[in-house]
Amino acid sequence: MKTILSVLFGLSVAIGTTAQVPLLNSYPSARATIFLDFDGQYVTGTSWNWSGPINAQPSGFSVDGMTQIFNRVSEDYRIFNINVTTDSTIYAAAPARQRIRVIITPTYQWYGSVGGIAFVGSFAWGDNTPCWVFSSLLGNNAKYVAEAVSHEAGHTLGLQHQSAYSPACAKTEYNPGNGTGETSWAPIMGVGYYKNLTTWHYGTNTYACNYYQDDLAIISNGTNNFGYRTDDIGDLHTNATSVGFTTTGFTTTGLINSGADKDVFKFTLSSPTYIHLSAVPQNVGTVGIYSNAGANLDIKLSLLDYKGDTIAKYSPDNMVTAGLDSNLNNGTYYVVVEGTANANLVDNSSVGYYSIAASPITTLPIHRLTLSGKATGGMHNLNWVFEADEDVKHIIIESSNDGVHFETLAQVSEATKTFSWKPLTDNAPFYRIRVVTTADDRSYYSNIITLRERGDANATVRVMNTIVSNSIVVNADKECNYQVVDGTGRLLQRGQLISGTNNIDITTAQKGLILLRVQGVQETTTWKLVKQ
Repeated sequence: MKTILSVLFGLSVAIGTTAQVPLLNSYPSARATIFLDFDGQYVTGTSWNWSGPINAQPSGFSVDGMTQIFNRVSEDYRIFNINVTTDSTIYAAAPARQRIRVIITPTYQWYGSVGGIAFVGSFAWGDNTPCWVFSSLLGNNAKYVAEAVSHEAGHTLGLQHQSAYSPACAKTEYNPGNGTGETSWAPIMGVGYYKNLTTWHYGTNTYACNYYQDDLAIISNGTNNFGYRTDDIGDLHTNATSVGFTTTGFTTTGLINSGADKDVFKFTLSSPTYIHLSAVPQNVGTVGIYSNAGANLDIKLSLLDYKGDTIAKYSPDNMVTAGLDSNLNNGTYYVVVEGTANANLVDNSSVGYYSIAASPITTLPIHRLTLSGKATGGMHNLNWVFEADEDVKHIIIESSNDGVHFETLAQVSEATKTFSWKPLTDNAPFYRIRVVTTADDRSYYSNIITLRERGDANATVRVMNTIVSNSIVVNADKECNYQVVDGTGRLLQRGQLISGTNNIDITTAQKGLILLRVQGVQETTTWKLVKQ
């Protein structure tokens, strides 16, 4: 018995003009093939022809529309050893039992008002039975059509629907997914029209509320006979793939092909460098309300030292991209890319293609971030200023007992520039400000201060620039002591600032992170500087 499964959707007809089909291939070396047929097809002699031949008209999509559909579908099948193509000659040359034609057409009248139809398992039948996506019934929307193509091709590979169930086992045939925004998610074999991340899923299918379907296992099984692509990037720092860090950094790509997969890259810095790392999943750009539209991968990014110990890691809650900034001494480092779960997506579904780039930083998006304060009548009053080249999401005031391990004291809006509170003890805590940017949730830190309540006033000190070369220019309104230390805490020099402009010579200091500490009567202030 041949099972037909269909995707239901409302009617909205708006046919475009016919364009030349671009010849595209996602993985040309693979023999197994999914052919996206945009230019019409005369179908006869198949299980669909119960009423005679079907003259399917061209899809009507523009080159841009066809390319977007191809890219979305390709990413859904990226981890498998299969080629998604728009070239009919590639389909014709593929093994008969390892291919499927997906006809994308406005011609639906022969069947009825559904978004798409397929025979389950027909990929391996070997008799040229196609599956169908009715573009006019999907509003000729490239996102909707791409979701339907991946869904119907999934049926031909043996998949049933991913369904959702109530606690009483009442069924919703198509699992609608959950969430909003960039990390919203739905299973491909549910209904993915209204979510950004759509992936293969391990979940309850249409048979019963306790019947689970592993989409990945079924697609990669012996019946379809193509499996996964080979993992060509090491999972550990001991077998990492080396990339050369030049004056402009590096750019490379990779594929996370399972929930357990990690891609580890090794790079070496010849001198201290402030770097920015950024990893972006394969996507079709910004479409409608979604950035990184069509992504299948939510990225977690980690930076390791030469021993493989973690220096920093980053995975924002509401974004699929990840990035981090770090000031590094010369030496060997590792960066780890992996798929991660979020509030809507389980991590074994977070797979796909990505690009990663590293670049030296000369100007920070948040700069001249300076914290000052005063202790009066038992109250600690903090004030800060900064300049921002990016939108700020919020500001976090952090405190510490030792100046090393900081905890959140309060979170305030981006417009707030002051904060007052009364400490619970008489100790002199350390304070710093953390500014979080809207664009990618990255954090930037102020200088560190401590407050002590005494009668004399502090000197007012201003560092003219946090990116320095051979000298640090400091203005002070009275005399005070200073220290210059490197990123490891080693004392480089000490001295006394005079009232007025001071030039602290740092010619002999190595490039990289430098700390300037100024000792006042009530507070000690530390500035983080970068020597170029």
